[in-house]
Amino acid sequence: MELISPTVIIILGFLALLLFFQRKNLRGPPCIRGWIPWIGAGFEFGKAPLEFIEKARIKYGPVFTVFVMGTRMTFVTEEEGINVFLKSKEVNFELAVQKPVYRTASIPKDTFFTLHEKLYVTIKGKIGTMNLYQLTGQLTEELHEQLEKLGTHGTMELNNFVRHLLYPVSVNILFQKGLFPTNERKIREFHQHFQAYDEGFEYGSQMPECLLSHWSKSKKWLLALFEKNIPGIKTYRSAKDNSVTLMQTLLDIIEMERNEENSPNYGLLILWASLSNAVPVAFWTLGFVLSHPSVHKTIVEGISSVFGTAGKDKIKVSEDDLKKLPLIRWCILETLRLRAPGIITRKVMKPVQILNYTVPSGDLLMLSPFWLHRNPKYFPEPEVFKPERWKKANLEKNAFLDGFMAFGSGKYQCPGSALGIAGASIKNKPCSQPSGDDYLGEGKEDIEFINNYKECRVRNAQTPHCGDLRERVYLVRMILDFLGKVAFEGLGERLD
Repeated sequence: MELISPTVIIILGFLALLLFFQRKNLRGPPCIRGWIPWIGAGFEFGKAPLEFIEKARIKYGPVFTVFVMGTRMTFVTEEEGINVFLKSKEVNFELAVQKPVYRTASIPKDTFFTLHEKLYVTIKGKIGTMNLYQLTGQLTEELHEQLEKLGTHGTMELNNFVRHLLYPVSVNILFQKGLFPTNERKIREFHQHFQAYDEGFEYGSQMPECLLSHWSKSKKWLLALFEKNIPGIKTYRSAKDNSVTLMQTLLDIIEMERNEENSPNYGLLILWASLSNAVPVAFWTLGFVLSHPSVHKTIVEGISSVFGTAGKDKIKVSEDDLKKLPLIRWCILETLRLRAPGIITRKVMKPVQILNYTVPSGDLLMLSPFWLHRNPKYFPEPEVFKPERWKKANLEKNAFLDGFMAFGSGKYQCPGSALGIAGASIKNKPCSQPSGDDYLGEGKEDIEFINNYKECRVRNAQTPHCGDLRERVYLVRMILDFLGKVAFEGLGERLD
């Protein structure tokens, strides 16, 4: 016994030492668990997610975990963690978003995994740089038409103005010409249900639908709309050139690979991906430009130099025209920088090492473009709207500034980024010059929200007075032409 005891002690000591070092090597990031089982830090996080992330970064460092609603979310905020997020083969986008896609669009798990890659490649080809010229013409024509319907007199809140233009433009181009309702009652109904669905989307992506009756009602209304119209969308052909829409192309793949049953669900997902991106970007770009008089003046002078002074004739916008107005493009990119998505995500499939921490499999790896875009290392004076900073970017090759993540990155970078920037530019171009009052309010100066980063979705905001009415409408029509392609901008990062 006396001979065995020292041996046993040595072995046990060796095992204890091994376990100690193993545990040390597997040390996870600091974790904010909250005090409520399952919900964790959900209430605190949900009140103001962006502020919560920044406070946690300051307190815990560049890598930290938050436990919310039974899910571990590990945030990375600096270069090493960002590189893992973008480049590691051990993290996966599809696994991270499959459940939210099911909750919000009712697309089954097997259908999602079967179709995702094929649909992404198709979208990238359909709205990529090579096909940009086709969509530019369609967007311009649709914007002409919708602006004419609004008439030449009246006032409207900026957010509603943008919605009244972009909702029909996006629906008619993406799905089928004439699909968007023209009856006033039905238009209001569409606005009501889409806005309810969009505003409740984040909750719908995480919570059981039975707990969100108002949101669920709007979701079902939109699904019924697509179910009713899918047959017409499939057979539609443009009277002008017999071309097919993006949705028609996707329907061919969906029905070939699976069946018609899920077609309305993908229609809903594409509708949300386009409109929920287009409207805020258009709104904020117009707001930023109109609230910076020197930028506004320079853009108007540039527009006049390319198209002449405001007149009644419609103006056709070409790719060459867009290249002559770089400031508009810079304004759009600067807006995207300041109003980027709060969070994007990947799922950890196998443990990954970040700094001195091991992030376990099953965690959601989270990155905040919003805060990355406010890192002075990449963007000096990050809170300031400075469109001129984009002069350094090689936009001809879609090479953005370091640290810019509005279009995502890596394998599933937004396939519509070129279209989105060019389209945003078209919206800033004049279509025709009306007389009388414009649609941006009568000099109501309520623009303070622009510099408040905490408020990401401003409602009921009026634009300030910026120069003479004729000049303002000329500017807005130019901006709205440019911004038209933003209707497609979110299809990549939101569907990828």
